[in-house]
Amino acid sequence: MPETKKAGAHGTVSSGNVLKFLVFSLFGIFMFFCPITFNNKSTIPIDHIISLITGNLLGPARIYVLIVMYIGAVLPFVRKTWNKNGVTVFFSFAKICGAIIGTVLFFNLLPGLKWLWRPDFGPFLFKSLAMPVGLVIPIGSVFLAFLANFGLMEFVGVLMTPVMRPLFRTPGRSAIDAVASFVGSYSIALIITNDMYRKGKYTAREAAIIATGFSTVSATFLLIVANTLGLMNQWTLYFWVSLVVTFIVTAVTAHIWPLSFFPETYYKDNPNPDPVHTGSRIKYAWESALAASRKAAPLGRMVLTNLKAGLNMAFAVIPSITSVGLLGLVLAEYTPIFDVFGYVFYPFFKVFGVSQAVLAGKAAAMSLPEMFLPAVLIAKTATPLLKFVIAVVSISEILFFSASIPCMLGTEIPLKLWQIVVIWFERVVLSIVITIPIAMLLKFPDVIQAVQAVTP
Repeated sequence: MPETKKAGAHGTVSSGNVLKFLVFSLFGIFMFFCPITFNNKSTIPIDHIISLITGNLLGPARIYVLIVMYIGAVLPFVRKTWNKNGVTVFFSFAKICGAIIGTVLFFNLLPGLKWLWRPDFGPFLFKSLAMPVGLVIPIGSVFLAFLANFGLMEFVGVLMTPVMRPLFRTPGRSAIDAVASFVGSYSIALIITNDMYRKGKYTAREAAIIATGFSTVSATFLLIVANTLGLMNQWTLYFWVSLVVTFIVTAVTAHIWPLSFFPETYYKDNPNPDPVHTGSRIKYAWESALAASRKAAPLGRMVLTNLKAGLNMAFAVIPSITSVGLLGLVLAEYTPIFDVFGYVFYPFFKVFGVSQAVLAGKAAAMSLPEMFLPAVLIAKTATPLLKFVIAVVSISEILFFSASIPCMLGTEIPLKLWQIVVIWFERVVLSIVITIPIAMLLKFPDVIQAVQAVTP
């Protein structure tokens, strides 16, 4: 059957372009956003791929992660970028430390370091952080070609602009980043954000807002936190409260310093924003999607380009996750630094009459090195109210040194470390003061009784 063509606002549109847009975009949606049950586990297909690799090819996967650590450790010195600034110097040497730690853990060296071999220290970092993230970044990058390059971003972007612009000061296409985080992971969302920024689709301010506001951990980590804190019987409630609080906090931080002061400049001064349009929004979204499909590069070349970008990000992130994450765990366990730092957040819990406000403040502070640490700290001692609040805060704060912050610093987005820490503080405070009233209003078991019992 001959291919039919007709003229559109963006040029000639063919049935082949329509087919590419629909088939490839739907496949991308399926891979990233459609949970399926396999081996008694319900999750998105990409997560199943990671599970199959770690379950059936554990040995090769471990070797791959160790190689990634080695390459990541030497690349800054090969490329002569290790001393670009103070932060770069720190993370360059952190990558070396990460490669050393990875070697110790891989070859079971130094058994006398019992603190390193605690299940929640070295083994946790290597098996539960470095391996999954090291695999999901390049594999996710490959399938990202279907999600981001055949018109779906343009279609969603046009439709969502009236919502995203006033609330978050970002283009409509950033809705994809937000959804990709909750069903995939922050690393996937950051890959998307960095790709759009490099293509001139986001300004520096928009990319910074999206990276620090939408790049949450995935629903998988929500499940881990809920399981740890005994909240699985309120799973649906916990999931939606976490999502809503995260986006409310992002809407606020997008309009205050330092994000509001970010420059509206484009990557290498090469803007390529979506054009302003009038008329039917749905029609324009459809035409924009087909135009992107028509201009898309060959699939093979696109996949290879994305794989290369994903591997480069893995080289930058995996060694840092290992070393910085271990540092955070050691400081939290063996020093009083987070006990002291926790008093910064103490008043925000105390003003609502929350019991164990000191413990709550420490838990909130511990979300900076690793988002899972607060749940570990309070799992056995906290009230139901505090467990629920901390469970939400550990998700909505988004920014932590063991993973998401190195990921962000590994992108082209011009975020400085001090800006990330300030935004983290704002997000934690806002998350606390928004979540506690919500928790008080909700009638899940024992929360109201707990509040009444501890309120003067």
